[in-house]
Amino acid sequence: MPTYEYRCPEGHVFEQFQRITDPPVAICPQCGGEAERQLSAGSGFLFKGSGFYSTDYRPESYKKAAAAESGDSKPGGPASTSGDSPKSKGTAADS
Repeated sequence: MPTYEYRCPEGHVFEQFQRITDPPVAICPQCGGEAERQLSAGSGFLFKGSGFYSTDYRPESYKKAAAAESGDSKPGGPASTSGDSPKSKGTAADS
């Protein structure tokens, strides 16, 4: 249910939590004057992170199956197909 803002001619401002189908509040609870519903922007929402994609929330079983299919040893890691590492290559200083 939304929260509506109201204001009376005396300057009193109040909020009312009510259904969309409920009639607007007509009387100010502080002074008894005529209340008027105000237009408000409402609350916004904020996207955080790099983005929202359907692949962001995949189950672990899917990630493991995809890793096994691509040849990765663990999900999300790059596949290392060459057996060469920087330490195993010979350099001029090693000879």
